[in-house]
Amino acid sequence: MKITVETTVAAPIDEVWRAYTTPEDIIQWNAASDDWHTTAATVDLRVGGAFSSRMEARNGSMGFDFAGTYTEIVPQALIAYAFGERTGQVEFTETADGVRVRVTFDGEDQHPVEQQRQGWQAILERFARHVEAGR
Repeated sequence: MKITVETTVAAPIDEVWRAYTTPEDIIQWNAASDDWHTTAATVDLRVGGAFSSRMEARNGSMGFDFAGTYTEIVPQALIAYAFGERTGQVEFTETADGVRVRVTFDGEDQHPVEQQRQGWQAILERFARHVEAGR
């Protein structure tokens, strides 16, 4: 099943795109809650290029790699990717209020759909706050 989350970031498209695709920025915003953080990130932003974010609980109790391969890149408009057997895409659309960032991804079977939606939405909201704070 596909799950979609979105937010609007009050910033120019070039700032939003850079923050979404730069490892130094990803490390700062990529967490669903304050008790998690991203300790490392890599981005090879091209079709066939790989990405990875190491996400860990701050107390050291667990961690995982969110990693995959880019399948389509349209600069400042679309990032599509595969991660495992699943796929996702991020759409960037300029609006009067800023840039709408919409993430659509294949849900997984281990966690309820609403929990997945809430986690991904929380990450996207942290992303928006990160970009807006840097202005």
